[in-house]
Amino acid sequence: MVYLYLAIAVVVVAVLLVAAFVVPRRRGRIAPPPAPPAAPALDEKPAVVEAPDTPVIAPPPTVETPEPVAGRLVRLRARLARSQNSLGRGLLSVLSRDRLDDDAWDDVEEALLTSDVGVGATTEIVDRLRTRTKVLGTRSEGELRALLAEELVTALQPDLDRTLHSTPTGDRPAVVMVVGVNGTGKTTTCGKLARVLVADGRTVLLGAADTFRAAAADQLQTWGARVGAETVRGPEGGDPASVAFDAVREGTERKVDTVLIDTAGRLHTKVGLMDELGKVKRVVEKQGPVDETLLVLDATTGQNGLTQARVFTEVVDVTGIVLTKLDGTAKGGIVISVQRELGVPVKLIGLGEGADDLAPFDPEQFVDALLG
Repeated sequence: MVYLYLAIAVVVVAVLLVAAFVVPRRRGRIAPPPAPPAAPALDEKPAVVEAPDTPVIAPPPTVETPEPVAGRLVRLRARLARSQNSLGRGLLSVLSRDRLDDDAWDDVEEALLTSDVGVGATTEIVDRLRTRTKVLGTRSEGELRALLAEELVTALQPDLDRTLHSTPTGDRPAVVMVVGVNGTGKTTTCGKLARVLVADGRTVLLGAADTFRAAAADQLQTWGARVGAETVRGPEGGDPASVAFDAVREGTERKVDTVLIDTAGRLHTKVGLMDELGKVKRVVEKQGPVDETLLVLDATTGQNGLTQARVFTEVVDVTGIVLTKLDGTAKGGIVISVQRELGVPVKLIGLGEGADDLAPFDPEQFVDALLG
């Protein structure tokens, strides 16, 4: 029993000795608390951030001065000539042959047809050229070019009214609607048209009636801001007729010259969407007539553009055509076929990606550039 007590005493002493040496060492491993920050020197002033008395206002966007409209087509002549040379030069090369036999006239006819001039207009042009060269005995290149130019200008119907009706009537601004199918560059054309109007001295208000494409209103507003034109817009997915109505009302109150309304692109085969376009025009006309309804057509679509144009003309009574992307196609004959089939004049043509590459259409200048 004595031995048992002795053993327990030894164990207790051993535990106490271990505790005495190990615990202090473990406590030494604890990082000391961070030192308090040093007090600033007596002569050092604390930094103070003061709030400005007035809010910071971002500078307004720079308003651009669009290029004058007069002479734009002349400036773009070289670009147009390069894109159309397969028609103009092709025709001149055939007409300059030593012998204008049936095969040569077939080649002339083929060149016109492949340039989207259309069957009816092609037949008339070839018949008149054939008769005149035979009667007049024309042989020189200069004489042939002059004859061809005369016939092409005649086919373009130079007597059509190509005036862009954009001047206000009384206290009411002129209203211009821009319509077209998806992918023709309609909103971009609408923005460029605003530049055309501003360059002609008009004050413009834009109506973003394309409420279905998320970026359309933003895109139009950006175009307008560049020339100092404000944009009336509604909620995404809202009623486009309501936005168009509000734009005309706002334009009347502000006494602007022209209200330019961009509508949503739509396929001509979608009856519901076409009916909606008709509704937009009817709602706008509650405040007065729409002065101009411009249909934007992609020149690269060729004869398919005619089908589109017919349907739009039936729904909203198109008064003028804007042909875009003429710089990227050699099928400039679509100008002739569109006007011939619809009796609607081409009023503006797009010849590039630049902001001022939209120009009023002039038949004589167009043919002159076409033939190089």
